[in-house]
Amino acid sequence: MPHPPGKGSQKQARFERLANEVRKFVYANPGCSAQAIVASLNHDQKMRNHGLTPRKVGFFITRNLRQSLTWWQDHRAGRRVYGPSPNNGQKS
Repeated sequence: MPHPPGKGSQKQARFERLANEVRKFVYANPGCSAQAIVASLNHDQKMRNHGLTPRKVGFFITRNLRQSLTWWQDHRAGRRVYGPSPNNGQKS
């Protein structure tokens, strides 16, 4: 039997912490890759048990942090890199 999607306070707190840590890292390091974000979160921010992968972080940014972060294609490396959005998270 699959687990029902939760709406508990721990899930919301984990979501908010991940969003804040990703935003903080990308604002400090514009032009970073999802691999760099995952490495920072796993090793520096002690988020090892969150099961983060570069693919999950890429999906997370495009789905949940669209207003504050943007991405572009690094054609030399062939991957997405992330930076602050031009409107810096302000809804228009």
